[in-house]
Amino acid sequence: MAYMIRNDVFSCFAFYAVLLVIKMYILAIITGQVRLRKKAFANPEDALRHGGLQFHREDPYVERCRRAHINDMENILPFLFLGAIYSMIGPSLPVARLHFLVFFMARILHSIAYLFALQAPTRSLAYTIAQIPCVSMAVQTLMAVTAYA
Repeated sequence: MAYMIRNDVFSCFAFYAVLLVIKMYILAIITGQVRLRKKAFANPEDALRHGGLQFHREDPYVERCRRAHINDMENILPFLFLGAIYSMIGPSLPVARLHFLVFFMARILHSIAYLFALQAPTRSLAYTIAQIPCVSMAVQTLMAVTAYA
């Protein structure tokens, strides 16, 4: 563990990884708060607790928040794996930092575009931009590990 903390690339990765996990928690909280505000509960027991079964329903904005959160899970979790492994192959710090920063900023923009229903193609462009560093890290990692296989 001490080796990883002294690894500047891994420390940089850990910084962005923690920010992304915090962002995921924030989206979960936003989804819950919007459910409460809109009185749109996914489970009957929650609806009963908050006014009755008529609130066991879907709401378009709750669903938008939920989809943004699910999209984060589908994209940030693979980034966490790729970034951790990529950090171990010895990339240069400026290049690695650029990979992590681009992914982070694109995911922030993606969430903003999702939550505020920004005009297309903002969200899909942010998604695509975030995939570029992931593909790059995956390719570089595969090249590095096949050299030792």
